[in-house]
Amino acid sequence: MRLRHIEIFHAIYTMGSITNAAKILHVSQPSVSKVLSHAEMQLGFDLFKRVKGRLIPTDEAEMLFDEVDKIYQQMRSIKNTAENIKKSEYGQISLACSPALGFDVIPTAIAKYHQKHPQVNFNVQTVHNDEVMQTLLEHKCDLAILFAPNIMPGITSMELAQSELVIVYPKANFPDCPSELSLSQLIAFEYIDIGDSGPLGDLLWTRMMQDNITLESLIKVQTYFIAARLVAQGAGICVVDRFTAEGNLSDNTAIASFNPPLTFAVNALYLENKSLSKVSEEFLPYLIEKFAAVSS
Repeated sequence: MRLRHIEIFHAIYTMGSITNAAKILHVSQPSVSKVLSHAEMQLGFDLFKRVKGRLIPTDEAEMLFDEVDKIYQQMRSIKNTAENIKKSEYGQISLACSPALGFDVIPTAIAKYHQKHPQVNFNVQTVHNDEVMQTLLEHKCDLAILFAPNIMPGITSMELAQSELVIVYPKANFPDCPSELSLSQLIAFEYIDIGDSGPLGDLLWTRMMQDNITLESLIKVQTYFIAARLVAQGAGICVVDRFTAEGNLSDNTAIASFNPPLTFAVNALYLENKSLSKVSEEFLPYLIEKFAAVSS
C-alpha cells in the first residue's frame, strides 16, 4: 500500500463513509473512491463491502487496520514534527532550565518578552545538569539555562550571570540577622542536606573540605525549594542557590552569604551544530537583564 492508500483507508475505516472521509481529508468523494479502488486492486482483495448504504470493513481490512494505524500515527508524528520545525522558524522557544530558576527569573523574563512578542510560542521544562545533554540531543529543547554546568563536547556555553550559594536560616537562630556567615557558625544547628546536588553540591563540599568542617544531617532532601520550606518550618538551616532562597523567603527566615562567598556561573547551553533561532537569540537579553536585576 502506498502512503496515500493508507491515508484514505484509515479515513474511511474510522469515519465510516467515503463522504466523511472526503470531508476530513478536504478532497472530493470521487477522488477518495478512486484511491480506494486502486488500493484494493493492488492488494488483491476488497477492504469494504457496502451494506444498506454503509461501508463495512471486510475481515481482511480488520486484520490490516492495526498495522495501518501504526503507520498512520507515524505519519501524523512526522507532520507534527514538521509543524514544530515551522513554528521554530516563525517563533517558538523551547527552553529548559534549572528548577530554581522557575520561581522568578524565567517567568519574569518570559512575561516581559511575551508582552512585546505575543506571536512567539514558549515550551518550558525543568531539567537537571546530568540530563541536559540528552535533552538537547533529543531536541526536547533548543536552549538550556543551568547553574555551573560541566563543559561538554558538542555544547556551546554562554555565561549569563554570576550567582552564589547562600545559607537560609531561621531568624531565631541568629536574631541579629547577619548578612554573612561561615561554615563554622553553622555547626551547632540542624543541617538539611540536599544530597547529590550536582556542581553546586561539589562547590559546597570543596569548601567543607578546605575548612575541615562536616555538617551532620538527619534530614535529607533532593530538591532545593523543599529544603528552604523546611527551614521556614523551623526544621534547621540549609544551603541553596540565591534564586531558590529569594523565592522561598518567609517572615521567620533570613538569607546570609558565605564569607568568603561561594559563587558560580549561570550559563545558557545549546548544541554547537545547531544555531539558535532568531527568537531565542532575542530572548537572551531579557534573561540577562533579569539576572542583573536579581544580582544588584
